[in-house]
Parts: sequence; structure tokens; C-alpha cells
Amino acid sequence: MRVLVGGGTGFVGRALTHLLQSHGHEVTHVSRQGGKNRISWEELSRLGLPQCDAVVNLAGENVLNPFRRWGDAFCKEVISSRVETTKTLAKAIADADQPPNAWVVVTGVGYYRPSPTAEYTEDSPGGNFDFFSRLVSSWEAAALIPDGPTRGVLVRSGVVLGRGGGAISQMLWPFWLGLGGPIGSGHQPFPWIHIQDLAGIICHALENECLQGVFNGVSPSSPETSNSTFTQEFAAALGRPALLPMPAWVVRAVFGVERAVMLLEGQKVVPKRTLESGYRFIFPDLSAALKDIVA
Repeated sequence: MRVLVGGGTGFVGRALTHLLQSHGHEVTHVSRQGGKNRISWEELSRLGLPQCDAVVNLAGENVLNPFRRWGDAFCKEVISSRVETTKTLAKAIADADQPPNAWVVVTGVGYYRPSPTAEYTEDSPGGNFDFFSRLVSSWEAAALIPDGPTRGVLVRSGVVLGRGGGAISQMLWPFWLGLGGPIGSGHQPFPWIHIQDLAGIICHALENECLQGVFNGVSPSSPETSNSTFTQEFAAALGRPALLPMPAWVVRAVFGVERAVMLLEGQKVVPKRTLESGYRFIFPDLSAALKDIVA
């Protein structure tokens, strides 16, 4: 299978590329610059979709970049890097003489309203209560291709845990130095997935022609995981204490009130359709996932 991947050079993109190539698939990236096995976004807009059997979009500016101030300019970047890249790929697919068989977009569990008790499956409502839920709604709307043979898949991902990037890369040194601890109350749900499983779900969706629609990209044990549970398990995997909580006011001061919600609140998300599709999780358990990452 020939797979075109937007955002293929990023954290998840590298893991997905490695997995797809290990399955014998050819991968071409869409990135800012063209090159070997790569085309630029400008080339895609100008020349249209290269011949391929499937398209995946993983592109998106890191929302929780602590070095970027939360303001209008950064908000626009966050939206554009997700919605506009998805629109560009969807238009290229719709305009192609030979459209691909599959189109997968990875969005986020921010679609669902944060709650300490409610559990959400892929059929649960959401998408219109704050900046991030509306972002996911716009993102997913941009992915729609009304007519044509291409089947569409949306993977709503939780916090991606893995080596060399994502949440773990930002937390590793504070925890290693014994400066880690729960965020805010620590009681908020922590929807998570190991990077190998997120790549695995995408690959599973590409290789199984019967799959379409929404799939939650979270671990089966995710609904039972709180921020405090994650903190304790991560510290244990590193053999370090986790005694210094980060107060909510500090989180709001660093990230801004709107963005702090992503850390101070959370959702209990169930991968119901993902499990029903036959996907078998490599890391359903948090302790094993974290031990693999820090090994």
C-alpha cells in the first residue's frame, strides 16, 4: 500500500512510518519542505494528490508548548495547523482522478466534555462547549468528503505516551530529579495511549477495508486512570518520588486559563468501537506502558 502522511516527520508520524514500513507499505510524507519520499504542502496544493492508496493526517502544532504564550496568534496557529492541513488533504482527495481507498485523520478526546464521572464512547455527544471541543468539531468537519469511494476514519486520541516526544519528554527531567507530582487536585481523569497503540490503530484502520467512522484512541484502562494514578506509576517506573504537586494557579499562570483546562480537567473515554473492530492493544495497562517507555 502507498500511504501519504501529513505530519509524518513528527512524534506520532515517525512511529507510524516505522510501523507501516515494517508491514511492507510505502510511505511519503507531506511536510514544510519537499525532498526524498516527501512533498511539500505547497506542492500538494499546486500539483494535487500524488498516486496513493491511503492518506493520513497527523499535522498539528503542539498545544501545550510551554514556551508559547496563549494568545490570538498562537490560537490561529493551532487551528490552522489542524483544520487547514486537513482541508488541503481532503480537497486533494476529492479532486483526485484516482482517489485513495482510505482517509484517516487523528483528532482528540477534547471533543468530549471534561467530567470526573461521565464515560464517553465514540457515540457520545460533544464538540461545542469550549475552544478545544469546537476545534475538534471544525477539524473533523474539514475531513469530510461527501461523495466518492474513499472511506473516512477519525481517531480521537488521548495523551500520547512514548519515548522521544509528546507528554513524556516534557515530564521526564522534573520527575527524574524528584520534582514531579500530581497536577491540581490530581483527581481529574487522564485519557492516555501508548504511541505504539496509536500507530497500531491507524495501521489497523488502513488495512481493514470494513472500518470507517470514529474510533477512540485511548487505552482500555484509561477510564480508571487519574492524573494522580499516572503520576504515581510514572514515578515508580523511574524509581523516583513524586511529592511536589503543581497547584492549579501555577498551571493557569504558565499555560493560560483556557489551555490549563487540558491539564486540570479530563475525560473518561472508552475505546468501545476500537475494541469491537478487533484491534488488540499492545499496552492496555499503564504500568507496563510506562516501564516500556523508560526502560
